[in-house]
Amino acid sequence: MHRQAHNYQTPDRTLIEADITTYLRRHESKDLLRFLTCGSVDDGKSTLIGRLLYDSHMIYEDQLEKVAKDSKVFGTTGDDFDPALLTDGLKAEREQGITIDVAYRYFSTDKRKFIIADCPGHEQYTRNMVTGASTCNLAVILIDARYGVITQTKRHSFICSLLGIKHVVVAINKMDLVGWSESCYEEIRRDYNSFVTRLSFADIQFIPICALKGDNLVEPSAHMPWYKGITLLHHIERVNIAGDRNLIDMRLPVQCVIRPDLNFRGFSGTLASGVIRTNDEVMSLPSRKCSRIKAIYGADGILDQAFAPMAITVTLTDEIDVSRGNMLVPVHNIPRVGNEFEAMLVWMHEEPARQGATYLIKHTTNMVPGVLSHIRYTIDVNTMRKSEEPPGRLELNEIARAHIILHRSIAFDTYAKNRSTGAFIVVDRLTNATVGAGMIIDRVTSENGAPAPVSKHIVKSHSLVTSEEREQILGQKAATLWLTGLSGSGKSTIAQALERRLADQGRAAYILDGDNVRHRLNRDLGFSMEDRAENIRRIAEVARLMNDAGLIVITAFISPYRKDRADAAEIIGAERLIEVYVNADLETCEKRDPKGLYKKARAGEIMQFTGISAPYEPPEAPAVIVDSAASSVEHCVEQIITALG
Repeated sequence: MHRQAHNYQTPDRTLIEADITTYLRRHESKDLLRFLTCGSVDDGKSTLIGRLLYDSHMIYEDQLEKVAKDSKVFGTTGDDFDPALLTDGLKAEREQGITIDVAYRYFSTDKRKFIIADCPGHEQYTRNMVTGASTCNLAVILIDARYGVITQTKRHSFICSLLGIKHVVVAINKMDLVGWSESCYEEIRRDYNSFVTRLSFADIQFIPICALKGDNLVEPSAHMPWYKGITLLHHIERVNIAGDRNLIDMRLPVQCVIRPDLNFRGFSGTLASGVIRTNDEVMSLPSRKCSRIKAIYGADGILDQAFAPMAITVTLTDEIDVSRGNMLVPVHNIPRVGNEFEAMLVWMHEEPARQGATYLIKHTTNMVPGVLSHIRYTIDVNTMRKSEEPPGRLELNEIARAHIILHRSIAFDTYAKNRSTGAFIVVDRLTNATVGAGMIIDRVTSENGAPAPVSKHIVKSHSLVTSEEREQILGQKAATLWLTGLSGSGKSTIAQALERRLADQGRAAYILDGDNVRHRLNRDLGFSMEDRAENIRRIAEVARLMNDAGLIVITAFISPYRKDRADAAEIIGAERLIEVYVNADLETCEKRDPKGLYKKARAGEIMQFTGISAPYEPPEAPAVIVDSAASSVEHCVEQIITALG
């Protein structure tokens, strides 16, 4: 057995021999990337990891000898070296040639340290994959070039997105079995991009590989000269994950109170996110008592500051009540405090989850009894479709959206904002077994799916002035002119000219512009499908209030999905909403590209961009269609004014 010849540079042996202390200090300063491999059964996940370790010289000789012997007994490559056996360590895995449990491997290069989670591909091991993915920064999703994008590919991509993984490598494997075909690679790339548009990945890198032979893993493949991109190792060594860490929202869940004597009272825990400094003003939740950081203690003594995920002890300047389960946060940046929330729940136990049952909810340092109040719907992870009816129970490996009510309040963030304070596990009260894992969603919703008020002690107030009276005062009929169309179609330009025309006519109108509302009202929302829906919902609510005040509202939003626009019409009222389709073909919009967004989207710098990597669903029966590519702004405005009356 011989190693494949290549030029990969191993760690600096000279430095190790000359100054081991300097080398170890340099090694400690490397950042750590946790990544997982996933995909369908027999896509080559274990083979990829084994070959990556082998080609980068990260395997000891005794390991190689053992694997060489096992390859003749358990291997799937004849008498040749089988890299998959480096990770498939269970006897059952070797006998069947599959991965059953998550296998973890550690290795490092001159650039970075790595922890790899090799996840099983079978659908019945979804819970194992969730466990492996929960702490990862990056996912390597393997696709067999012979079969392309299949249901398992979609299932694992959805789970990775659900668990907040931002970076994805789509490794199209077994290229040797399709004749190293560029057209096959491009077809799979197109299919995956069309499927993944509604998922929340920050970047996707496609790499054609042959894991068994090592093509494009460590060194570029001579078999695929048409591929000009980087190798897998080059990408994972350099992918930027620094921006993934939340260093803004400081959260310190208190693990224990240290009181060695009367003169010291410290609060210990692991920073979930953010940075904490001496003299910072902090609040203890849920009591909301405030103080300042007096001192910070780390493993090596007193610190001026600390950052996540450091384990620290802090002391405060005031004697406020802080105990295990409390959370220290900045006074001007506090999480939500409450006893109920919506969550995406992954069930991980053979005993089904029952709606209305009580479990223990483990969140940061809290263990709180809670009720699975309502299971709203399950999600088919292969098609990403919601169940038609509330299921009432959850089976093993099912994923659902659920409403959970705790017996007491805790401090929490959304999972999208903070993976540490937005995640929880569900524990059976009798057996103490972990039975589920959850990710907290931003909003609590009511039975009909609309966001419900946080407070239960509110009543709706009715004005003594009716909407009709306000319209009489203003001398106009209130309405919402909902402009929808692609970016660059001319919505904002037409909206501004329309507002000007209405003002000249003595009518009170106001524009709600897509960019403007994201600066303030909707600054917390991204561009995932769910965030887009919430963006439109909030705008519709504002428009409805402004219509009640007698105003004419002009909205200029892409609002790409028909369902979101239909929901907006239901909120505002169909009698008040006038849907205007600002129609311009993609080519025209790209030529205009006033913000340079299409160019960035084509370069892969913007994901989920409508018209390029995300769909736009044109209105089926709009009140007005304006052809902004062929008509002047003045003509478009005239059409809308006519419809308004």
